[in-house]
Amino acid sequence: MPVSGRLVSLAAQSMLATATTRSCGYGTAPTASSTPTGAVIPYSVLYPLGITTSGPAYGDADADARVLFQVTCVASTAEQAEWMADKVRAAMLGRTAKGDFVTAIAIAGCAVIGRELDKEEGVTVSGGVYSYVQRYVLTVTTLGS
Repeated sequence: MPVSGRLVSLAAQSMLATATTRSCGYGTAPTASSTPTGAVIPYSVLYPLGITTSGPAYGDADADARVLFQVTCVASTAEQAEWMADKVRAAMLGRTAKGDFVTAIAIAGCAVIGRELDKEEGVTVSGGVYSYVQRYVLTVTTLGS
């Protein structure tokens, strides 16, 4: 069964909300009922940017998909936006002393075998709302049946 981009995005969204202790929307701002903090600023928004499933990367026989997504941190000050971006980066890329990722991204039938920061655009402001954009790539494999 091929990797589902939607399931990967939902798993990443859930992990970000838990690890940052701030709400994370899926393609839009979180709602008042979003957990853990509703639509209260700061929050993050995950935007799926596509999935490549043409086969494993050269030299990586286990990879089945490369999933690209953007995380935009939304805040009321530049400092708050950067603080939120730091929390997202730590959640996505933080490792233990043994080299394992600190936070799991749980996807039924799949395993995340690689994570990388693809692009970081930093803080911008528009209409008094600050944002900080980061793009990440997850390398995902299906688990044996």
